[in-house]
Amino acid sequence: MKVVVNVFLKAGVLDSQGKAVNHALESINFKNVTDVRVGKQIVLKLNESDEKKAMQDVTRMCEDLLANTVIEDYTIEIIK
Repeated sequence: MKVVVNVFLKAGVLDSQGKAVNHALESINFKNVTDVRVGKQIVLKLNESDEKKAMQDVTRMCEDLLANTVIEDYTIEIIK
């Protein structure tokens, strides 16, 4: 089973990398971009057939390692 985890900064947390990308886009004449937020995507391949178990396991992975839940949120998507 393939699982995609998207990790991104919580609203209100300063995204300095996003600001840098936004500034770079403006400097190459993409003036219509008003905000950029940068995150990360983690793709996992699990040896698991039970979607509920997979979701529980990946949630634990996110809480324990993949996301800093103080400043980051995450989404989990199971790809069939």
